[in-house]
Amino acid sequence: RGRLSVYFSPDGVHWGERAAASGPLGDRSTVFYNPFRGVWVYGIRDYQGGGIGRFRRYHEAPDVLEAARWERGQPPFWIGADLDDPQRDDLKTPCELYNLDVAPYESLMLGLFSLWRGQPDDRAKPNEICVGFSRDGFHWQRPVHEPFIPVSERYGDWNWGNVQSAGGCCLVVGDELYFYVSGRAGVPGSSASGASSTGLAKLRRDGFASMDAGVATRTLTTHPVRFSGECLFVNVDSPMGALRVEVLGEDGEFVAGYTRDECRPVQVDSTCRRVTWREHEDLAALTGKPVRFRFHLARGKLYAFWVTPDASGASRGYVAAGGPGFTGPADTTH
Repeated sequence: RGRLSVYFSPDGVHWGERAAASGPLGDRSTVFYNPFRGVWVYGIRDYQGGGIGRFRRYHEAPDVLEAARWERGQPPFWIGADLDDPQRDDLKTPCELYNLDVAPYESLMLGLFSLWRGQPDDRAKPNEICVGFSRDGFHWQRPVHEPFIPVSERYGDWNWGNVQSAGGCCLVVGDELYFYVSGRAGVPGSSASGASSTGLAKLRRDGFASMDAGVATRTLTTHPVRFSGECLFVNVDSPMGALRVEVLGEDGEFVAGYTRDECRPVQVDSTCRRVTWREHEDLAALTGKPVRFRFHLARGKLYAFWVTPDASGASRGYVAAGGPGFTGPADTTH
């Protein structure tokens, strides 16, 4: 009846009485926890005619029951589709935000945006999943608007109509990310969903974006960063090339002992490879100081870097919906 019911369980099997009912909302509304700000967030589905269509309102609180309490129209506008979301050539319909699932991944919030691109008369709605990220869980960056997990354009495929994400966004399974998604086969000549299935899409761990280099060396310099660990790790694919890292101090000058020439080249395809220098096995001397990393890459792809106190490479970052071998919400057992 247009509300979410909140229940608690000590084991995920046995459930108590209903603890609360949320304020009013539309179908496909979602809930997530933002560990960076320590709040529970309700992504409230709403609809507004005259252009924006489906969109999200936002309500948060440190306590999940407190966060569930609001009155109709009270939560503020949060997010909708972008003007940069491309319309389908066959429908020419402005896009709307059908769903948004959010989970903490490493040092940011990962968002899977299910975009509604119109309703054909003879096909299930071709919703597709796009990807974005947020530093605070409220403001979003979507550098790419092409579908991350699209519908199939071939009738007979399980995902010919309406692909949507699962609540935890993805699992971390070894060197890969597992995205479980729902899909509908549709019914030709009808807008019905037809048979519904669950599919699995896989991506290299941290594989959302990369700095790519060919024969010519490419360079990337970070913003100033501070860290509490001492071991630098990278996710890199460079078996036919090399990655070297140098460290710059607050004054922009190279830090002695951490120059490009002193860095041992990284020539491997690995999601977790440690970087060392000839005179330094770690960054202990720079812990807590503002520095910049400058990466030099030839013939390869650099996906991610992190500094950790763990010599095994455990990032201490968040792992979205978890995965085999993890004992909690963060990567402490790489």
